[in-house]
Amino acid sequence: MSLNDAARRVESRRIALSSFVGSAIEFYDFLLYGAAASLVFNELFFTDLNPLAGTVAAFGTLAVGYVARPLGGIVFGHFGDRVGRKSMLVLTMTLMAFASFAIGLLPTYEAIGIWAPLLLVACRLVQGIAVGGEWGGAALMAMEHASAGRRGLMASFANMGGPAGAVLATAVFAAFSALPEDDFLAWGWRVPFLLSLLLMAIGLFIRMKVTESPVFAEAQRRAAREAAGRNPVKQEAPLLTVLRRYRKNIVLSCLGGCAALVLQSLLATFMLTYATGVGFERSTVLLAQTVSSALHIFTIPAFALLSDRVGRRPVMITGALVTAAAAFPLFALVNSGSVALLFAAYIIGNPILQASMYGPMAAFVSEMFGTRARYTGASLGYQLASTLGAGTAPLIASSLLAGPGGGTGSAPVSVYLIGVCLISAAAIALTRESHRADITDAVPDAGRTARLPEAAAR
Repeated sequence: MSLNDAARRVESRRIALSSFVGSAIEFYDFLLYGAAASLVFNELFFTDLNPLAGTVAAFGTLAVGYVARPLGGIVFGHFGDRVGRKSMLVLTMTLMAFASFAIGLLPTYEAIGIWAPLLLVACRLVQGIAVGGEWGGAALMAMEHASAGRRGLMASFANMGGPAGAVLATAVFAAFSALPEDDFLAWGWRVPFLLSLLLMAIGLFIRMKVTESPVFAEAQRRAAREAAGRNPVKQEAPLLTVLRRYRKNIVLSCLGGCAALVLQSLLATFMLTYATGVGFERSTVLLAQTVSSALHIFTIPAFALLSDRVGRRPVMITGALVTAAAAFPLFALVNSGSVALLFAAYIIGNPILQASMYGPMAAFVSEMFGTRARYTGASLGYQLASTLGAGTAPLIASSLLAGPGGGTGSAPVSVYLIGVCLISAAAIALTRESHRADITDAVPDAGRTARLPEAAAR
């Protein structure tokens, strides 16, 4: 191996670490809100509502963050495609940290009335915009530094940040939830949010040391040469490029990613409320979630690596269909009242079912777009899936339980999960395989992907 090859591998590992740590910190902040929405916000910010209505309202504010994610993907994607991936990652992390810190300082409904939930929603909007710009940059930085045949694995480091952030958020929140109830509601829940500034300092230290994406840098050089030519072509806004050339890709990437993100949100947020409602202790549910998320960190890259070998489509389609088949059994395990079966439900649901769809997703979505619009396109496709899937899942699930069909227990939620999985499987089936696509070329649509020469693919 040459010195240049060795240096590239070292840099690739540094980028992977940066994507993982940065995403973990961002998702710590973002997912911490979900735990608080399940267990705290209904009592502190929606005290004028009955408990079930308060929970639905708290999940409504949770959904606001997901609604804002596509906007963050568009804004940061534009500048990420024009200015560079690295600078946007620094900015998104700073924005997220200050929004989370502000949540930790908010007065409650009892103190300032209606302004309390309004300020909570404003902070959640900023969180959504920040994480909407984070994911695309982190995934692209890792993928565009990767060698051929390892893009799925390297891009998955951004997705690994999700469960890592969940482990951190759940562990910290669980530690403070062990306080006496009055202390926890008075100040204990605030400390995890206030820790965001410390985590931001760690993340920025790591991110400032990485280099810009070589694929993006080469695209910039090509654009400069074109601009200096005899007939320079004006470079259009990345969003216009995405809407003009990649409309089909946006729809398919959004629908294809929904199942993984719905399942993720049901397990991370809705299940906290549901499991405690059927008799489990809050600390038990948080522990089960923490254990499954810790295992999830390792199974995400395993399924991503499998997709590098056999393709994105077969891995993700199989995951969606198996998840549909498991929708009723998963809730049956929780409804059993057994702690062991609760743990089994989480371990089957997160590290196996969800990871099989989520592991390849970063590369699956990113490979659908050409370099000059990839940050915008990948961010928009993924964040729309997050909004339609993860953002609305707890609200839909809790509304199904509160609605006319709620007397049938968890059955309406299982049917909802099955429907989403079948839609995702169909959308993925409509794409062409991309694990050997040449990502330096623009891909016109999901049905026509360029392939690497066989020597390079091997």
